[in-house]
Amino acid sequence: MPGCWFFNVWCAAGKKNFSSEEVILQVKNTSLEKIVSHRKLILPQLSATGVSALKVKKTCGFEVVWGPVRARDIKAFLSAPSQADKSMRLVTFTLPERLVLTPVEITQAAKPLLLVLLILFLLSGIGPGIFSLTGLWHRGLMATAFVILGVLSGTVFTPALLPWVPFRAFSLKGAVTGLVFGLGLIWFYSTPVAVLSSLALLLLMVTLSSYLAMNFTGCTPYTSPSGVEKEMRRALPFQTAAAALGLILWVVSAFVHPLL
Repeated sequence: MPGCWFFNVWCAAGKKNFSSEEVILQVKNTSLEKIVSHRKLILPQLSATGVSALKVKKTCGFEVVWGPVRARDIKAFLSAPSQADKSMRLVTFTLPERLVLTPVEITQAAKPLLLVLLILFLLSGIGPGIFSLTGLWHRGLMATAFVILGVLSGTVFTPALLPWVPFRAFSLKGAVTGLVFGLGLIWFYSTPVAVLSSLALLLLMVTLSSYLAMNFTGCTPYTSPSGVEKEMRRALPFQTAAAALGLILWVVSAFVHPLL
């Protein structure tokens, strides 16, 4: 992805896919020492978390030179020669750089989203008359609006508003964003929404937004692989419980407020 390829390097290094062993393997497989006269490898700066320059030097004889963060600076880096100025070392995370990642997250969420919507539609038809096509339609459409907004909240609004949303954990940032936009959707909804139904939809939307925003941690320069794993261990149980409670309340609300 233009402007954000360096996060792929950072993630690969953190997961040991971009590692000392892999660099050494590729040097040997390509017989690089027979192709070039020098013995220097320019590697992306953000691969340093997974690559040991000393190990590469000892094993295959190539010296590792840490290049710039972005590929677009390689030409200037070589012209220096091989000297990176401050701008080449600086990792930024501007609004365009954050939003360029959102299409991937939305695409990945598309297939499970269809399953979630199908389940919600079926649950929306359950009521005092056992199953109601009217409830299926009206409540199902309402639930769909909240789910779609929940996806947008976690994949678009949270990244866009990242510097201003409170809390350090991305799961909490997503939950806050989902809560704010969920309350806004209830306020703007044409038909008054009962309290129990509102709570159910808010729980589902906040959970969805929180989960998708948490996935965003692997695309940022703010976190470490161990930090991402720690946050997931903490957040997933709460997200699972909130989603289950939201589904239960959504079914129960049809019996408490059958006209909705």
